Amino acid sequence: MPQTKRTPAGDALSDLILDLFRLNSLLFTAGDRLVAGLGLTSARWQILGAIVAAERPQPVAWLARDLGANRQNVQRIVNDLERDGLVSFETNPHHRRAQLVVLTDKGRQAFDAAMRLQSPWVNGLSEGLAVKDIETMGRVVAALREKLESSGEPDARA
Repeated sequence: MPQTKRTPAGDALSDLILDLFRLNSLLFTAGDRLVAGLGLTSARWQILGAIVAAERPQPVAWLARDLGANRQNVQRIVNDLERDGLVSFETNPHHRRAQLVVLTDKGRQAFDAAMRLQSPWVNGLSEGLAVKDIETMGRVVAALREKLESSGEPDARA
């Protein structure tokens, strides 16, 4: 069976995707180190951030959707956060079984402390990078995410 050749753009995107995989791993490791003293991990911090960004209580499934994550993984982390007193569950008036996830005062304090650590770290990481280049990369990532979200399954043309 003949193998389809990639276009120059396909080659460049493949290289970028591999770099993004490596970057994602490095970011999670750096985040784990940054917030370890707060009793958080990058994954827990990410969930707390999604709760804060939502601006009102949401069920786990909605948080997972907003993060582009697996609902079961988010549920496991939310359960850990609840056990540690960082979130609580409230009754959802629109769905009997899908409780709403609510940030507790302790959770808000942990998130705020993490963000205070993040500011100098991200400022240092951005040194030497042009804002214009960062914004361009942001647009490329957003466009790729949009294409993937709207396409559903990978294209299996062969």
